[in-house]
Amino acid sequence: MQLNGSEIIMECLLEQGVDTVFGYPGGAVLNIYDALYHYSDKIRHIETAHEQGAAHAADGYARATGRVGVCIATSGPGATNLVTGIATAYMDSIPMVAITGNVNRNLLGLDSFQEVDITGVTMPVTKHNYIVKDVRQLADTIREAFRLANEGRKGPVLVDIPKDISAQMCEYERREPEVPKVFPLPQEFRFEQAMELLEKSERPFLYTGGGVISSGAFAEVAELAERLDAPVASSLMCQGGFDQTDSRYMGMLGMHGTKTAALALQNCDLFVAVGTRFSDRVTCNAELFAQHCPVIQIDIDPAEFNKNIEVDVKLKGDAKAIVRELLNRLPQKENWAWMNRIQQWKKKYPLMQAPGCEGTVTPQQVLETLDRLTDGKAILATEVGQHQMWAAQFYQFRGPRQFVSSGGLGTMGFGLGAALGAQVGEPKKQVVNIAGDGSFHMNCNELSTLSKYGIPVIELIFNNQVLGMVRQWQKLFYGGRFSQTTLEKKTNYEMLAEAFGVKAMTISFEEEIEPVLREALESEGPVLINCHIDPDCNVLPMVPAGASAEDPILEM
Repeated sequence: MQLNGSEIIMECLLEQGVDTVFGYPGGAVLNIYDALYHYSDKIRHIETAHEQGAAHAADGYARATGRVGVCIATSGPGATNLVTGIATAYMDSIPMVAITGNVNRNLLGLDSFQEVDITGVTMPVTKHNYIVKDVRQLADTIREAFRLANEGRKGPVLVDIPKDISAQMCEYERREPEVPKVFPLPQEFRFEQAMELLEKSERPFLYTGGGVISSGAFAEVAELAERLDAPVASSLMCQGGFDQTDSRYMGMLGMHGTKTAALALQNCDLFVAVGTRFSDRVTCNAELFAQHCPVIQIDIDPAEFNKNIEVDVKLKGDAKAIVRELLNRLPQKENWAWMNRIQQWKKKYPLMQAPGCEGTVTPQQVLETLDRLTDGKAILATEVGQHQMWAAQFYQFRGPRQFVSSGGLGTMGFGLGAALGAQVGEPKKQVVNIAGDGSFHMNCNELSTLSKYGIPVIELIFNNQVLGMVRQWQKLFYGGRFSQTTLEKKTNYEMLAEAFGVKAMTISFEEEIEPVLREALESEGPVLINCHIDPDCNVLPMVPAGASAEDPILEM
């Protein structure tokens, strides 16, 4: 059938099972938005307050659902406003397709009004990108974009569409989405190398990364921990990739990891890493990381082998398939002495709120109460900073896709857009965005989006009137010279929320924590909670720059 380019885009989105897109209209996408008007009974469009919010919303939708997130923006500033969100998804391997409009083809390269070479701009932060200059290639380009976004190591793909292409007529024929590529298992000798190490190990350490969630390997990794009789630590990106109420779970490893995980790293005789790239926030000083024991790394991206640390056994492929194959070969192990030591360390070094918050509301109290009231099953989005680490430390995630946070890029302003995307994608789940007051001022405009669509996200602000994580570093390493980290903003959060049409609540004292959280969780629409905490609440443990991940500091 004959359709114009914009209608072809809509049909291709439907082919891919897309039910929601996030975006903001503009001149170069007028044709696309006209098509969205006619397809509004099939594709829901959420208009965010800012294009960056649309990119983060598509990202949050993808993280919470496992499906590809989609965002749309116009040319020029609309497209460039997506870039931070695209880079955020790229760093964390999140499947997303960004569709941008551009000027007519005859105006490309002439510095035309609202013209930007967005494919050039985004080349370093996308898996691939396209500019479509022939309407006959439009449908296949969009199909390929979705395939690439969701195949192998997932990530964002951008499709740039000149305005005249979106209006041209072309023959369209519906196609079923391609079956995802099945990656081959590693060669037999790789498994033999791994099995030799696994079978003789008496003190194994199982470390899980975001690839566990991306590959859907939650059950397989849990069984591997049992079969190997090993303790488990997770990266920030794998919060919920292993049940954190399980006695084997030690917490995070790395810059803000637990003392137990650090001691386990120091004393293990084998380090098994599943779906992780050994970020500098995990290794801290890579030259000192796991130097005393062999390392097995399972990863789908061969570029990650020996990139940050040298590994002994490389198992390339899908984490779920590889772990299944290991389980087919691995007998049940019993490491009683090792697991007893782990439990002793957990008792000796429990994860507690760092000193400095005495006599005030503490993030630990708030998050543990939230965990209890939601039975550990809420989706928590976060901004970036101290509050992000507290959320990872004190909320016990029971399963995957519950933690929506910018790990690799560390994007302040990410959380609120991501939370609304997660809530749209998972409307039956409770979504809470954990924010700091610094991050909140970067995205508070998206409260208007929550209000407009009645999206029942809880915006929980830990308000300490400082840029907490940067201030913490200044306190430790810059002689307490708090340069530009004391905010002193005069924002009335409650009035601001109400101006946007969002219910506002306040926590100032310990006895207010539970009743306020209960009321917020029972509310039908969006809620903002202004939770006052002390500026000297710090995140500990902490590994100073250049130090070993095996030796975190426990007090400041």
